[in-house]
Amino acid sequence: MGVLVWPAMFGLSFISAIVPFLPFEVLGVGLATRAPSGATVAILLGIAAGGGATVGKIVWYEVARRGVDSAWAQKKLSAPKVKASYERWVQRVEGRPVYAALVMFVSASAGIPPLLALAAVAGLVKMPMWIFIPTVFVGRSIRFALLFLGVESFLDHLPGG
Repeated sequence: MGVLVWPAMFGLSFISAIVPFLPFEVLGVGLATRAPSGATVAILLGIAAGGGATVGKIVWYEVARRGVDSAWAQKKLSAPKVKASYERWVQRVEGRPVYAALVMFVSASAGIPPLLALAAVAGLVKMPMWIFIPTVFVGRSIRFALLFLGVESFLDHLPGG
């Protein structure tokens, strides 16, 4: 399976980024065990998974960005509490690229707040793509590379490993 693991990891991560109940960490680890062993492979698998996840989150970003101007969204935004929350997020992100990048990076790498929700919020507030894409990619790549490195280390310490 060697060579097919890379596009499979990208594809699985992409699908998991779009379908929120698909547990990428479990499925990705299972797929990673089919790849050759080694720290470099684990890191490269993390990068492939980070790429797939980033493309998937761009889908959520774009759906939210394009949907914010719809009649349905405008009706929802007319509620005072929702409008106030939306405006707070816009104020936090506008003109503060470092803050926006930091929040997005923490979400992408640690999952707090959940990246799917934050990708949608980023689209709603029209966060610049030059902030969104690299921070999601780097954060997700680090998260998944560390996950795969941990699995690699665990497997190396098993009897016969």
